[in-house]
Amino acid sequence: MAKLLKRLNPSISAYKDRRFEGDDEDWGRALVTSTTLYIGNLSFYTREEQIYEVFSKAGHVERVIMGLDKHNKTPCGFAFVVYCTRGEGEAGVRYLNGTVLDERVVRVDHDWGFVEGRQWG
Repeated sequence: MAKLLKRLNPSISAYKDRRFEGDDEDWGRALVTSTTLYIGNLSFYTREEQIYEVFSKAGHVERVIMGLDKHNKTPCGFAFVVYCTRGEGEAGVRYLNGTVLDERVVRVDHDWGFVEGRQWG
């Protein structure tokens, strides 16, 4: 079902987090209702403040969670951005996917929602 949703609605990611506990229908439902975005291919030097500044152009950012190396507790190239509404998250994907930040083209995609523990890379 998730693959069909992706073809019918390109705003739904084809990527599936292997840690997601649920079937494909749960996954599809989580993606179409979530206000969380996954930001990938970030520079290890990109700061939380930079992400907040760029992503707040698409809507009100509720929270930024930096991906951290499990052992060194240093940034490791990804983040989650949580918006207040689904529409703001959709605008974030539409306008910011492919943006250059710190000389890197970042990937922005819908995510099923942040839970503690997902910040460790």
